Amino acid sequence: MSSSSRPSTSAANGKEDAKSPSKAAPKSDFELDVSKLHSLSSEQQELYLFNFVTSLEKHILELKPASLKEEQSQLKKELVQTIHLRSPAPSRVVRNTIGRCFRAIFDRGDRKLLFESITELGELIGAGKADKDTRAKHAAAHCLGEIYKAAGDGAINLTAIICPALTKLYKNASNHVALRAAAFKALGKIVASVGGSMDENIARDVWKQSRNAASGDRGALVQINACWCLEQFIRHTPFFDNTNDFDSLKSTIWKTADSSFVAARHAAASCLAAIMVKNFTERNTSKAKAKAPKIKKPKRTGTAQELTEQDIEELEAARSASPTPKKNALVLELPISEILQQLLGQYVRNSTSNRTRAAIITCYMKVFQTLDLRVVEKSFGLISDHFLIDMLNSPAISNHRYRILLTRRFVQKLLGDLIGRQILGESAQLDAAKTIISDTLKNYPRVLAEKSEPTKNTLTGTLGVLGTFIQSLGSAFSPMADSCRDALIQILQHPSYTVQIHASYCLRLFALACPQQLIQCASICMNSVTRELGLLATERWSARKSLGYANGLSAVLSISSLQPLYSSLEISSRVLQQATGLLKSSASEELRVSGIQVQVAWVLIGGLMSIGPNFVKIHLNQLLLLWRNALPRPLTKENAAQRRAEELSYLALVRECALGSILSFLEFNNRLLTTDVSKRIAALLENTTEFLDSLPPMRYDNEVSPRITASLQLADLVQMVRRRVLQCFARLATQSPHTSSEILSDSKLLTFAASCFAEPENYPQSSLGTSIANSSANFESIWNVADNSGFGVSGLMRGLQVKPLSGEKSSGTGSYWQELLEPSDAIDSLLLSPVCGAIEHDSIYISQAGTPNDGREENPDPPATEVVNSAITLFAIALPLQPPKVQESTLEHLSTYLSAKSLQRDPGRRAAIVINICLALLGALKVSSGELTASAGDLKSTPVARCIDDLLRMFITSNDQYVRNAAYEAIGRLCSNAGNTFTEGVVNGLVDTIVSNREPSARAGCAMALASIHSNVGGIAANFHLRKIHGVLMSLCSDPHPTVHFWAIEAMSKVAESASLDFASYMPSTLGLLAQMWISDSHSQEANSVGTSNSELEMPTPAAIAHSIASLINVLGPDLQDMTKARDLILNLVSQFDIDDSGMVQTQALNCWENVYLYAPSKVDLRKYVRQLQQGLSKNEHGLHATAIDGLHNLMKRDAQSVLEVADEGLEDQIWTSLDKPGSQNGIRGIIEVWLEQTALNRTGEWISRCQELLTKTVARQIEVPTQETKGDQSAAPNMQDEEVAGFNVSDEKGENGAAKPAGQELLRWQVRELALQSLSDVFSMCAKDAQMHPNSTAGQLLQNRVADIIRLAFLASTTSVVELRIGGLRLIDQVLTAFGRTPDPDFSEALLLEQYQAQISSALTPAFGADSSPELASAAISVCGTFIATGLVTDVDRMGRILKLLVSSLQSFTAETGDPTIGDLKGLSSNAQRMVKMAVLSAWAELQVASTEQAYLNDVVKPHVASLTPMWLESLQDFAKLRFEPDISNSMGVSPDDPLDTVYAALNRETLLNFYQDSWLTLVDAIASLIDQDSEFVFDALDRKKSGEEAGSKNLHIDYRNEPVAFFFILYGIAFEALVTDSQSQTLEILEALKKILRPSVSGAAIYQDVVFTETMELFDRLAQTEGLAVQGAIVDITRNLCLTHPTVGREANNEQISDDIEQLFELTRIIVLVLAGVVPNLGDNPSSARQSLTDEAVSLVTLALDALVDASDVFPSVIKTDLHACIIHIFTTILGTGVCQAQVVPKALPIFKRFLQTVTKSTSDLNPQLRICLLRFRSILGHAQRRETEASLPCARNTLLASVILLGTGSQAIAFDDPLIAPLLDDILQCFSNRGLGKVAANCARSMLLTEPKSATSQAVARHVLPQTTTYILDTSQNDPEGARLLLIYTLAAYVGSLKEDVDAFMVALCVVLPVLLQYASVTGKESYSDVAGRLLFIAGVNQSGFKGVVGTMSAEQRSRMEEIIRESGAGRKEEKEERGEPSIALKFNFGGK
Repeated sequence: MSSSSRPSTSAANGKEDAKSPSKAAPKSDFELDVSKLHSLSSEQQELYLFNFVTSLEKHILELKPASLKEEQSQLKKELVQTIHLRSPAPSRVVRNTIGRCFRAIFDRGDRKLLFESITELGELIGAGKADKDTRAKHAAAHCLGEIYKAAGDGAINLTAIICPALTKLYKNASNHVALRAAAFKALGKIVASVGGSMDENIARDVWKQSRNAASGDRGALVQINACWCLEQFIRHTPFFDNTNDFDSLKSTIWKTADSSFVAARHAAASCLAAIMVKNFTERNTSKAKAKAPKIKKPKRTGTAQELTEQDIEELEAARSASPTPKKNALVLELPISEILQQLLGQYVRNSTSNRTRAAIITCYMKVFQTLDLRVVEKSFGLISDHFLIDMLNSPAISNHRYRILLTRRFVQKLLGDLIGRQILGESAQLDAAKTIISDTLKNYPRVLAEKSEPTKNTLTGTLGVLGTFIQSLGSAFSPMADSCRDALIQILQHPSYTVQIHASYCLRLFALACPQQLIQCASICMNSVTRELGLLATERWSARKSLGYANGLSAVLSISSLQPLYSSLEISSRVLQQATGLLKSSASEELRVSGIQVQVAWVLIGGLMSIGPNFVKIHLNQLLLLWRNALPRPLTKENAAQRRAEELSYLALVRECALGSILSFLEFNNRLLTTDVSKRIAALLENTTEFLDSLPPMRYDNEVSPRITASLQLADLVQMVRRRVLQCFARLATQSPHTSSEILSDSKLLTFAASCFAEPENYPQSSLGTSIANSSANFESIWNVADNSGFGVSGLMRGLQVKPLSGEKSSGTGSYWQELLEPSDAIDSLLLSPVCGAIEHDSIYISQAGTPNDGREENPDPPATEVVNSAITLFAIALPLQPPKVQESTLEHLSTYLSAKSLQRDPGRRAAIVINICLALLGALKVSSGELTASAGDLKSTPVARCIDDLLRMFITSNDQYVRNAAYEAIGRLCSNAGNTFTEGVVNGLVDTIVSNREPSARAGCAMALASIHSNVGGIAANFHLRKIHGVLMSLCSDPHPTVHFWAIEAMSKVAESASLDFASYMPSTLGLLAQMWISDSHSQEANSVGTSNSELEMPTPAAIAHSIASLINVLGPDLQDMTKARDLILNLVSQFDIDDSGMVQTQALNCWENVYLYAPSKVDLRKYVRQLQQGLSKNEHGLHATAIDGLHNLMKRDAQSVLEVADEGLEDQIWTSLDKPGSQNGIRGIIEVWLEQTALNRTGEWISRCQELLTKTVARQIEVPTQETKGDQSAAPNMQDEEVAGFNVSDEKGENGAAKPAGQELLRWQVRELALQSLSDVFSMCAKDAQMHPNSTAGQLLQNRVADIIRLAFLASTTSVVELRIGGLRLIDQVLTAFGRTPDPDFSEALLLEQYQAQISSALTPAFGADSSPELASAAISVCGTFIATGLVTDVDRMGRILKLLVSSLQSFTAETGDPTIGDLKGLSSNAQRMVKMAVLSAWAELQVASTEQAYLNDVVKPHVASLTPMWLESLQDFAKLRFEPDISNSMGVSPDDPLDTVYAALNRETLLNFYQDSWLTLVDAIASLIDQDSEFVFDALDRKKSGEEAGSKNLHIDYRNEPVAFFFILYGIAFEALVTDSQSQTLEILEALKKILRPSVSGAAIYQDVVFTETMELFDRLAQTEGLAVQGAIVDITRNLCLTHPTVGREANNEQISDDIEQLFELTRIIVLVLAGVVPNLGDNPSSARQSLTDEAVSLVTLALDALVDASDVFPSVIKTDLHACIIHIFTTILGTGVCQAQVVPKALPIFKRFLQTVTKSTSDLNPQLRICLLRFRSILGHAQRRETEASLPCARNTLLASVILLGTGSQAIAFDDPLIAPLLDDILQCFSNRGLGKVAANCARSMLLTEPKSATSQAVARHVLPQTTTYILDTSQNDPEGARLLLIYTLAAYVGSLKEDVDAFMVALCVVLPVLLQYASVTGKESYSDVAGRLLFIAGVNQSGFKGVVGTMSAEQRSRMEEIIRESGAGRKEEKEERGEPSIALKFNFGGK
């Protein structure tokens, strides 16, 4: 007892401290300073307290456990003191934080204060009843729950005190919703912690209170927490697992499930699901519906027998609610059948509301999600029968239209989406599909006597579920294809129209998933239609059967454009002929038969419309004629009144069917809507509206006899016609906006549309019972009517979502807080409208539904509702196009409709009209704002704007939030259109309304209207009102009413987002207000009043606050880093958002962190943020999960590896697990793409291992499947013929018939494996490319090391049953062969790396040629075959085996005359598929032909077939040219019915076939070019269209290939040219290489030089030269050079002084070459500042190539124009020489070309002197400029100029006069460089070159005469510098010069007389150091001519002779050899550059 006395003392001390804060000691940072707190203002007090508790929590979490234990007592004291505060009392955020602090203390610290804390808090909640203690008790109750959550097992005995105290607290808190809810929350946490240790009596007392609260409390939050508390009892205690408590709980749950609050219904469903799953037993779970034994109820007499079943259950529940269970209570055991029956029994009651039904469906979902997967899989047959038979066929459901439609959607969600997509794996889905096909679909017509035939509702539901399975499985559904096809086609003959439509839609999905079945399905349906039409007169059911087959055929044909490879032109053409024939013959038939024929015909035509304009345009005139006949001008009203109802019904039926085909035409063929066609269709539609006006008044009756169809009355048909004509008008206006103004100009059309949706009496009346239920006194809301009519309300509005109008560019309006967070939310969203859509409402939906993955889920509304929808759309489009007066008049009519007196007695109709008018005005304003594709029109007239404003003002103040939502969206657009003056008036009016009208809905609507105005007006005009709007919204945010402050906060967020930076000045005040509201209890669901709390559940203010904070962060942007105070508050708030219980708040928290990380990354803990994203990724809530994916994607864009490093373990698994979940995974795919792109090269091995794991990873399935199920058709499995690969194959996830394997192991979904395979392929491509660029690439080496794993994975993929995986596997094999086909094995260099995998590759190819293959797969396999042979793994033809055999047989199948080629066992290909495979075959052989030029062994492979291949290649190229250049031949030239279908529909196939040809044509051209290189006779025969053997051996006798092109030249040239002009940038170089081979005389003749052809070609080359890269420019230079060399002018001269036109072409060719040079070389183009390309090695090569080309071209130019070209070339060379950046690499390679040029021109041209003289001047100028040494390039430039000058003087000496005055100055400049540092050696070598030039001309001799004196002078003048030893080089030069004159004795003697004294003088001057060199030269000269040498020595003086002797003697004889070995100096000018 001593321990229990301490808490009271502590509590007393706490209270005393709170009362006298002045006596407290100085406070630390983590002690609450009460005095400071109370000194602040009331607003600041709560914020101060909030900051204190958050800081305290952070401090506790940062403490180590040891430190925490030391501070535990003080921390607990501070927390208790905070709870006791009365001003400010703890708010929601504060008490939640205190609770977390307590939990952290007892979780991480010790528990010595546990009893004391619990006791103290227990005393607090048990204290008096004063209202002032409420918030303290609330905080104490919450903290108790948190303490028990952390350490409840240590305080079990205290539950006896705490639980009664909390129960008492609940009873006493009658006026405080939040406190009552907190009591149950705390009790639930106590139960979860203590569990079965709790006293049973206490538990039962709490159980009873919880049940009472769950069913009877007015606060929804209390109900939610009470249900949660009950669920904790169920999960953690054994006390209530009996039948009595179960019955009592059910009674409670059924009441709670009828709550109007979704969260309460979900809580009830979760509670009931928990007890059912907990007490589930596997007994009696067989498919036979074994009923659990029921407890007999005691017989009742008297009044008890008159009680309803519901009353009896409630009585029993009340009796069983005693604290202790009855003795006769049985242990609760629920088999799956009983669970389903328990829920079904309540669902099918007539008294059950739709809300309760939604809750029951949610309960079903939670049961299936919680049950073991094994149970769901095993019991699927039972489960499906339960829903599809028991539920759908219950009379209470099936007899009520809305209920049956709603239930069908529920069943679809449960069986299809939940169980099918989310729970079952692929093999289990296949088993489930097999079950429903064999047990349900195939039992119609009835097959088994013991099983009844499925009903209409059962079949409809089954088809919907099967369709979902087909969509989910995709290609994996192929094993079930045959059985599914037969079943669906059998169902098409069902007499029910609904079943037929659903079967047709399912057949469409089936054909999309298994396109191989498309032709077969279409053929069967077409034949069946023909058969049944022939039996119309005799067979009773043929009419309905023919319609069913027609709808099925239409559905299948509608996907022809989506699956062009599998569609049949023949079938489409035959169907059209059949339809037109039916229309023609219907006129002569009896009325009913004619009606059926008309329906069938127009249904078929409607299906054909979806094929697209390329098909329809051929028959457009015929269709217009048919439509005109079906929609003529009507008769007068008098004539219509005289007609029988049956005749009118027939006329209406014809019009409805014809209009349906027109609607399909408008949907898919807008390209054909010319002005004329649009007007003609509009005229037909006007005829139809006149027909509707001419009809007499309609009435509904039950007489069947006068009906044209038994199920439709005349009124129904008229309604359907009205729907169609409105739909067509609206669609025509949006698809043909250029004519919409004229089409919709008639105001009658506007009136017609307005009357359809707004006239008070113009709507289908409900039944009497419904009218009474919805009378004025009973009417609550139109959204709860649930009669599938809703008083004529539009179906465009579903909650806050407004569906987009026809042609709208953006999606509808909506809100983040109404996103579907959980799967169960999708169930409740179905209740948002009184109308439920279904496919059978509009059969056109089947062909317009799009693909299964487009996310379209909305089904068409009923015809009456669709009339309203279409009328609203048409009104919206037409109103802005009318004159202002008509607009104003129309709007006044709408106001008149609203004020009609009849609406006062019909509130439902008034509500519907309000919604319809509001949507119509919103749509009209959207149109005028340009948000639709229709013509925008104008609504800017002031009177019109005022009329609209008056209506919208009425709607903005509506009590219906959905109406307000549409109204404020409209008023924003209105102000955006109407101008600033009007906007100011509207804003002032809204502000006045807010001030004067205190109605919450009005104030909320006005607040959002202000925000919408600011958002839509934008810019300066909006900011003019910003201050006023902000002030009003700040006031409304503080309003206590939840409706007002929620929408005000939303409005504030919208204003902040639209104002952006302009909102920055208002940010501090807004942020402060949001922080106060976050702390306040009045702005959360934990408010005290019932109304506020309940409203907050629907409109969560905390989520709105979090969203606003995210908006404010965006407003701050980068300024967030500098605004410390605001940033700290924001980060504090966002941290609170993170730990909030609401998923919406957590979602907004992630958005906030994403924005903060964007603007201030240093302020975000990346590790913590990534972990939060991981938590979001693991949640099932859709919004949170999607936001986490988006945030993770953005992070990984920056640095994927760093994100993975800071993340918790398992992020990678989370990513792939998320991808394995069904649904749209674009975000996850983006993450993987970014991740791979960044890390593939650095972590190649990890990626290969990762992909390997994903492709082979299995998911355990604990289910056994009988072994006999594995027997079946073996075509679905690979045929393993090689024993050597038997061990290499890993079992697929499915058996041969697609069933699950006995082991129960299943791979990931095939879509995930496909992505993994694609990722592996991407990794391979990146690494292979890196290896090509970097030979020592680590990634490439690692790839090579893992090639075995890669081939294994490719093998596994290529042998599965999923086509996409098989194609991916083959493509991966192709990549491996391409990359490593010629790579040697590192271990055995004599063998290739891939030789050991030949068997696996061969076996992987085999299934691709099986009967279950596809054209894409066969094409990929053929490509692999070609690559395999080309790589050289096997060079012996006899050993190539079946791979070569497959290629050969494939080729033979196309060369044979048979009409249906086969590829292996693959047969029955469509024409498009045949083209695709044929191109693959020809491309593979073409690749082999190209490769044969390099690998000789391939000649043996190709040679036997090349003669037959060449014509096929050329024919294919001709076909390609036709497709490229003649796409509209059928229109331009006309077609005949006798023409082949491929000709008639050439344009239809064009887009499909072009893809095949586009991938292969270049390979074919290369193959032909290679044959041209080989000069093969047959290739020229083929090119000239000669047949084999024709004119053999006389090819060159009859055709002059120099002049005439071959027949196929223009085809080849045209294809290449067109590809270069259009979109082949990635192949430009390859195309040019092929074109280079084509443009040779043997192929092109002189055709390329024709003026038109040549001009176009040069323009193309000009563009490419200026825009493409260096490689492309090089190819262009090659082509132009060849064109120059083969030009017709070559070899013949023009007349004197006459330049022919052909010579202009030569100039154009050289211009292209010069253009390339100008783009590369600086200073050569018009812009001399810089070149387009940097001078890389590639650029240098291009310059060299271009210079060579110019020199070659100059050699063939006619002499009369050579001078101009020579001048151009000389200019180019001198410019290059003078350009600094060219000195290092370009000039050294250009000088040999320059020399070759001089050699060429000096031989062929005599008049070259002026040009060379200019060149001399340029050289001297360049040399002079370079010698200034102003840049780094100056010295190399000077050296190169010296060399160039010597080349010019030497090679060009014959063209320069020996006495030219320019020579001497240049020579002086060169010789002056002897003493120049850096140039001395070069100058010396230049002197050597000039002296030794051979042969010697007059000019060269003159040069030598000038050089020799200056050289000797320099040698002897030692006063001149010699920094580089030039004198020694000159000594050698002089000796060599003397030696070169040995043939001319006189010259030799003269030179010797000069040189010998110089040598001797040089030796005497330089001393003994030079003796050796001089002696060597003397001996060399003596050896040249000894007698001459002696003679000269004899004439020398004695001194000279003695000096010579001394030199020779001192040098020594022993060094002679050394001197000779040393030879001449190493630096010498080369004259044999390039070997020329």
